[in-house]
Amino acid sequence: MALAYVIGTFDTKGAELHYAAERVRAAGAEVVTVDVSTQRRGTAADVSAEDVAAHHLGGVDAVFTGDRGTAVTAMAEALQRFVASRTDVAGVLGLGGSGGTALITPAMQALPVGVGKIMVSTVASGNVAPYVDASDIAMWYSVTDVAGLNRISRRVIGNAAHALAGLVLNEIPDAEDRPAVGLTMFGVTTPCVTAVIERLGDAVDPLVFHATGTGGRAMEKLVDDGLVSSVLDISTTEVCDLLVGGAMAATDDRLGAIARTHVPYVGSCGALDMVNFGAPSTVPEQFADRSFYEHNPQVTLMRTTREECVEIGRFLARKLNACDGPVRFLLPTAGVSALDAPGQAFWDPEADEALFATIEAEVKQTDQRRVVRLPHHVNDPEFAAAIVSSWQEVQR
Repeated sequence: MALAYVIGTFDTKGAELHYAAERVRAAGAEVVTVDVSTQRRGTAADVSAEDVAAHHLGGVDAVFTGDRGTAVTAMAEALQRFVASRTDVAGVLGLGGSGGTALITPAMQALPVGVGKIMVSTVASGNVAPYVDASDIAMWYSVTDVAGLNRISRRVIGNAAHALAGLVLNEIPDAEDRPAVGLTMFGVTTPCVTAVIERLGDAVDPLVFHATGTGGRAMEKLVDDGLVSSVLDISTTEVCDLLVGGAMAATDDRLGAIARTHVPYVGSCGALDMVNFGAPSTVPEQFADRSFYEHNPQVTLMRTTREECVEIGRFLARKLNACDGPVRFLLPTAGVSALDAPGQAFWDPEADEALFATIEAEVKQTDQRRVVRLPHHVNDPEFAAAIVSSWQEVQR
């Protein structure tokens, strides 16, 4: 049976949580209430705090430490393991302030994309990136503090509860039976990705991810969740921001999902010529003498140097060497972005060659893992054709 889970600290927010559960039940959905209090107090929840804490690798004593900071961190870990152990989660509603939000949302992030996730929070009107990350969590601003029921909180929490009931009770029919292919795209690699999708035709369901840091993480989460059957990682630019300090950075786990799942993978060097910053005033002073291109008033691009390209190549080689599934990595030696071409702002063949040579030298090539050098620009039709050909090869 698909169930709605209502999660929070019942020792301090019991009235609000019970009210939310009542509204979900009144709408016709089955509910499981889960207590994640960080003190040993008995509360009227279906799953007690001790039951959740027992899922921590260190046991309940690792959670109920008496120190709020360590207890919240440990309970968050226990909740992730608890939620992962359940097979009946159709949707989750969490209620909390900053501490409760930090405790509950990691477990929501760990759930597959498509499982409903609503977090009613006092911090939902601010920067929610740490709470949402690459998942599909709906952050719902509580307006008043989650500190009792009043004419405002009843409406806000009630609306969120009804939303949870709606998504639990109403299945979304599958519309696609074609294999899903993940593709990474940036503005300066759009012609390549567009041409690749056209060549793939109706045989696949193309899922395009904007390589903004979150985009790459979202794609790899879907790979980990088993929702993507192969990857065309044309735009690996997020690695530049990770290593140089830009605003659209990957994490060190970039390509981690490819290694863990052995999913067929074709990658390339799309937009490895640039690091992203915000408006010009946001560029760190240490880069004052570098080559820049104003993409728009809010996005400033900085050309990667030869030395940075070597570092980027080493990172990618290390990650590719950890991938034991079918891997092809294509090097477009005539340029890696729309700005990296003769007469364009970031044309730098020496920096590009340092990148290509490093990847070729440090990737341990096997029958499964190959690096292919091609005399094309990333946005040339011939390069798109080579990507599709390599994709067909790794499917076998």
